[in-house]
Amino acid sequence: FGIDVLGIDLTAFAVFSGALGLAVGFGLQKTVGNLIAGIILLMDRSIKPGDVIVVGDSFGQVNKIGVRAVSVITRDGKEHLIPNENLMTEEVENWSYSDKNVRVRVPVGVAYSSDLKLAQELMLRAAKESPRVLTSPKPNVWLTDFGDSAVNHEILCWINDPEGGVGNVRSDVLNRLWFLFKEHGIEIPFPQQDVWVKSLPGGE
Repeated sequence: FGIDVLGIDLTAFAVFSGALGLAVGFGLQKTVGNLIAGIILLMDRSIKPGDVIVVGDSFGQVNKIGVRAVSVITRDGKEHLIPNENLMTEEVENWSYSDKNVRVRVPVGVAYSSDLKLAQELMLRAAKESPRVLTSPKPNVWLTDFGDSAVNHEILCWINDPEGGVGNVRSDVLNRLWFLFKEHGIEIPFPQQDVWVKSLPGGE
């Protein structure tokens, strides 16, 4: 009644309030989406603290699931805050979802002149002696292909603590293998090119 007495036009106020409500609605859309996604993650436990996950370029261990985002700590000590909604809409690799066992692949090349049987035995030995490699499932060695300058293999070994990192396991196996190869005379090749000269200018 007072507004009518003052002669204030409510049309402009109604338009303004409608626009404000629309803006607030759009602004809260992502927030509400992340909140609902967070509740779903907590309920279905597809991702939980302690899991090792890969989302896009982010790889690390889940620290906590918050209202807006999931905290993932990488092996470099960096903490990535990934919106909950992204974990619901993007492809996520969970290395700890139903089983913490993870297979590590270690590529190795040996020279064509090497004793392949001995080289493969040394690869297995290097894997078995690495402290984080499991005895069951046991390590294995595959010959993958005959390359341009090497006979290429892959050491396949399993770990059950991916939160401790994967690259350091590969590094440990390769370090052990380096000294074993040196000790037993197994050559690790490197690319080489031979140039054959058929003739030289002036007949020399």
